[in-house]
Amino acid sequence: MACTLGTMGEKLTTWPPSLQGKGGQNGMGISRAIGILLLCFTLLPFREGRRGVRFGQVLSGTLTLLLFTGIAQGQSTLPRPLQQVDFEQKLDAQLPLDLAFRDEAGQSVRLRDYFQPGKPVILVLAYFRCPMLCDQVLNGLTRTMLDLDFNAGKEFEVITVSFDPGETPEMAQAKKKTYLERYGRPGAAAGWHFLTGDAVAIKHLTEAVGFRYRYDEKHQQFAHAAGIVVLTPTGKVSRYFYDVRYSPRDLRLGLVEASNNHIGSLVDRILLFCFHYDPAEGRYGPVVMNFVRLGGVLTMLGVGAFMAILWRRERRRARLAKEAH
Repeated sequence: MACTLGTMGEKLTTWPPSLQGKGGQNGMGISRAIGILLLCFTLLPFREGRRGVRFGQVLSGTLTLLLFTGIAQGQSTLPRPLQQVDFEQKLDAQLPLDLAFRDEAGQSVRLRDYFQPGKPVILVLAYFRCPMLCDQVLNGLTRTMLDLDFNAGKEFEVITVSFDPGETPEMAQAKKKTYLERYGRPGAAAGWHFLTGDAVAIKHLTEAVGFRYRYDEKHQQFAHAAGIVVLTPTGKVSRYFYDVRYSPRDLRLGLVEASNNHIGSLVDRILLFCFHYDPAEGRYGPVVMNFVRLGGVLTMLGVGAFMAILWRRERRRARLAKEAH
């Protein structure tokens, strides 16, 4: 499993100095060098256009890979605040739907209020004062939802829950306003919910989905992972999608599968036959044998249709020849 981690202060430059382990000086030298390159690169302006953005993504990803390679060579442990941070998959786990929270209007609600028959739910764990990573998760989800022809509030629900017990419904309301404006689809206000809760409710919810995080007193911020969870209409964990970017195809298939085909089309069902969810990767991948089977079926159908056309033509010719005599 791979997931993005939020560091204390959300700054890349806090990582290399904290990774002072025994030995592995060459690896740490690589880490520091790549860390500086990444920091410098993030300060450079991006060129507009697809080619400029694609180049930036490739270079940034390459440097990040080199950074973590250097870290792995120099030291096997993460900084202390990140050592207990994880997003463990608990597929088919049942959420405690009687947990009480407060919505963005300050009203007391229970999780079960947002679960309806045939309608899957996207769960986002993000605190509203997060300086970077949580907004990146919400931004990535918003972009992906805009690429779907499903609509929040109609085909699915979205629940964003703060894991900071010190946050308030007023903060939730402000965050909801921001993302409803970005999403911009009618009816979304009734389908995208922003909740706050006490420490006990938050603990039960995060444990149910395997979301482990830590609070750093020094920086007064949370260390946490990045990702979203797709839930079934009965509140069971169905799929995890990690990082801050989500494939529209994967999210669509995850929603269709979680709904038990109550939403989606015949095309989605065919895609689910050819693509299966890989828990290790947190994404959908092709199933080669199913592609072969589907190809065989389509070939047989094509041959059958061709033979039927030839048979009808021969019958028509025979009939015309008989009438001519």
